[in-house]
Amino acid sequence: MRPNLWFAGIAIVCLLVTSTSFFLVLSESSSGSTKLNPPANPVPPEFFGLHIHRAFGTTPWPSVPFGSWRLWDARVHWPQVEIRKNEWQWEILDREVELAEKHHVDLLLPFGETPEWAVRSGDRFRTAIVGDVGDLEDWRTFVRTQAMRYKRRILYYEIWNEPNLPRNRDIGTPERMLTLAREAYVTLKQVDPNIKVISPSPVNANGLDWLERYLELGGGKYADIIGYHFYVRHRPESMLELILPVKELMRKYGMGDKPLWNTESGWIRNPLTDRIDLVEQAPGWAARAYILNWAAGVQRFYWYAWDDDGHDSIPFTDEDQATATNSAHAYAEVQKWLIGSRMESCERQADENWVCKLTRESGYNAWILWNEGHSSKFDVPKSWEVTTLTKLSGEQSVWNASRIDIGELPVLLEAQLVHH
Repeated sequence: MRPNLWFAGIAIVCLLVTSTSFFLVLSESSSGSTKLNPPANPVPPEFFGLHIHRAFGTTPWPSVPFGSWRLWDARVHWPQVEIRKNEWQWEILDREVELAEKHHVDLLLPFGETPEWAVRSGDRFRTAIVGDVGDLEDWRTFVRTQAMRYKRRILYYEIWNEPNLPRNRDIGTPERMLTLAREAYVTLKQVDPNIKVISPSPVNANGLDWLERYLELGGGKYADIIGYHFYVRHRPESMLELILPVKELMRKYGMGDKPLWNTESGWIRNPLTDRIDLVEQAPGWAARAYILNWAAGVQRFYWYAWDDDGHDSIPFTDEDQATATNSAHAYAEVQKWLIGSRMESCERQADENWVCKLTRESGYNAWILWNEGHSSKFDVPKSWEVTTLTKLSGEQSVWNASRIDIGELPVLLEAQLVHH
């Protein structure tokens, strides 16, 4: 997602937020308590995804762990792979696939641009970004050729990136996306039935209307996974104002049993998010985004991005695009808290305190605590039998008190394992 498109998307949000379910969730999560229903399975490493723009060239491999990699803005879109009809350039994508295999992360390859040679004849927007596909056979050939080349090496394909944004106005209608998705789904499954297809992933609040129309048309039949980009301009808790309505739409149209993935999100620079304090707030926002996405039922979350170009309000690297920031270290720390754990519950209390209970891999309990926007005192129940406090920085200490100060940076309280 590029900053100029972000501002366009924000303008549309202000005009087009009409979803009833959106307002219901907004009301619930803005005052009073909120109880989320986390997935029953343990958190897998693949939940923690990244975007890396220049791993094939100038960007060193990230110094933080992650389990999955989405190849958006990574120089491997259709116009950069099939530069002319049946003329292919595979060098960059080959390199990225090799890197993923070397580091044992899986790949998600999204579609989202059309080469000029394949644009519909007479299209007044003859550019590689917004042009509609002229001949469906060109689309099928591209999808089939790519899937054949990386058979059993790339197992996840996403049909289109942010189809509801203005730049996609010709190709991004739900009706047109349905046609492309059907052709791609059938083609990919013919190449390898093990391939998993992610639906076109809308963005912003008006994406709810787009997604509802797409599912109403039957788009869910051509997806194994539902994708969305849960970008917000405020605290990470406001992601729930998009995630929960998407989950409701999935249930409404019979897709409730399919996974929901946040295939791109973070905080893009704008006048509101530019005020995020990079030391006192940003690490907490990054960690809370992951905790809350999982708690609300999102099974993968691809952070945008590792090697930033100066457009991210919560950057993961310094200007050298290699040195991890405090936020990236928080991303790594929260993985230690979550991966392998089962989240039993996650609840927002009336005073904006959040409490998420975990059962750790070895069987003992832990709790993640934070407050959305201010410092607060939290009385730790004696029944928790807490013995250890871990801060988001990774600093750990013995715990033997009954009250704790919490704020925007989450903390982890752990109980001692009892041997029977």
